[in-house]
Amino acid sequence: MAAAPAITAPARPSPLPVFVHRWQVYRNTWRGSVFSSFVLPVMFLLGLGLSVGSYVDSNGVLGVPYADFIAPGVLASTAFQMAVSEAAWPILGGFQWVRTYHAMRASPLRPGDMVGGEILWIWFRVATSVTGFLVVLALFGVLRTPLAVLALPAALLLAVASATPVLAYSASIQSDNWFAVLFRFAVIPMTLFAGVFFPVEQLPLIARWVAYVSPLWHGVELCRAATLGMPTAIGWFGHAAYLVAWVVAGYLLASRQFSRRLTD
Repeated sequence: MAAAPAITAPARPSPLPVFVHRWQVYRNTWRGSVFSSFVLPVMFLLGLGLSVGSYVDSNGVLGVPYADFIAPGVLASTAFQMAVSEAAWPILGGFQWVRTYHAMRASPLRPGDMVGGEILWIWFRVATSVTGFLVVLALFGVLRTPLAVLALPAALLLAVASATPVLAYSASIQSDNWFAVLFRFAVIPMTLFAGVFFPVEQLPLIARWVAYVSPLWHGVELCRAATLGMPTAIGWFGHAAYLVAWVVAGYLLASRQFSRRLTD
């Protein structure tokens, strides 16, 4: 009998094994995510854009059809919520219930590789959903400029800017009850008041500045500028730089928290 080939550890750790692991799990469950990640946002856009839009358009206060206005907002919000969800329960489960990350730590993978692999996975999930969403928007004639393709990298930047702090949060808690706090006091308020459905200039001053701090508002501004050809509040570079700052800070915090959790 021939001897089994020797299995050697990779000389250089990489985030790719973490991505492949998430892909293998997703292959068995992808059907259940189609509705929430693609069909539901499209139905929401059409329902709100056509029903509420008829009243908003009658006043002409936005300068563009309401459906065209909220389409990039819903796109950015979908990327935001998907990124947060992928960085929440699966991460806590990998530490608390299944202990996947402890098994990974026994390999050459480092905490930074685990965080990087999760970011790659979130990018993949968001990219597939946003690309399909953009195709639907193009079919409905919502996209007004060729620059609309830039909504994809804008959504990916927003996704990782939103996900990395949540990765750190998920690695620091012991119960999924804490996700109720995250969604109640961060995700839902940002979704409602970060410019997705109406201009933030209509908010009181304090609420307006809270919206300005949120990464979602910057993502919405970038996506709206791409699909409508409109100028942004602080310019493309300003919004992108702010989101990159969230990415860097979130990645460092998540890597540190992953390391702490795995050494406790």
